[in-house]
Amino acid sequence: MTTHVSPARSAASPVEPRRPRRERRLKSGTLGLIGLVVVLGAWQLCAWTGVVDDRFTSSPVGAIGGLVEMIRTGDLWLPLLSTVSSVVYGMIITIVVGIPLGLIIGRSRILFDLTEPVVSIMYAVPFVVFLPIVIFWFGIGAEARLVIVVWSAAFPLLINVIAGARNIDSNYLHVARVFCASRLLTLRAIAFPATLPFILAGVRQAVGRALVGAIVAELFMGNSGLGYVVQTQTSNVEMDNAMAAIVVIAVLAVLLTRSVAWLERRLTFWSSSV
Repeated sequence: MTTHVSPARSAASPVEPRRPRRERRLKSGTLGLIGLVVVLGAWQLCAWTGVVDDRFTSSPVGAIGGLVEMIRTGDLWLPLLSTVSSVVYGMIITIVVGIPLGLIIGRSRILFDLTEPVVSIMYAVPFVVFLPIVIFWFGIGAEARLVIVVWSAAFPLLINVIAGARNIDSNYLHVARVFCASRLLTLRAIAFPATLPFILAGVRQAVGRALVGAIVAELFMGNSGLGYVVQTQTSNVEMDNAMAAIVVIAVLAVLLTRSVAWLERRLTFWSSSV
């Protein structure tokens, strides 16, 4: 006895696994939004009832008012552009240098053994402790801030790329040896595509770290940027404006990480790790 599958059912079957995933994302996003509303509502209630002094801690309503005022006067755009520029330039340098370097280290046992302790230590030690050294070497200009951004973003990406390069399926490498592929061709045609899920995961982590590095650099050595706005407005006890800048930083962080996560899902849909 044979079983016939209708074309309509067979055509719809590939879509069915996607529906639960979309429903989970929608449910997760809804719960996250509810949690955010609850926290902001509790914060605003504490400000209204006097549990916290909104003159020194601001409030959601005050932060929104400060944000609207900064948008109206145009005081937001230049600091936002300065911070985004630092992150973008830092990420370009990190990606251009970090991905090839990670592939080379990951595929060389000698280089991996030489660099693994240094990379692990540099990743584990907070980059903030190196700020005095960076200031001594590069001053407090834009170059120093860019160094901090690259420093903070490079090691998460490097560690992920090295891990991916060391976990390539041996069958791929065997095929490359059979066809007498050069090391450069093996890195470009086999190692890079096979490591792409690790690379994008590293980029997602590096973007968040790059934004943190940019804000920290602006707090301590900047004369522009969102971190500088937070520092100056807090010094002037303009807490609504300071909190408005923090809100913009939070939104920017979410947009950057979610954008890379979306790109990761689109480019590595074939990977079981995504």
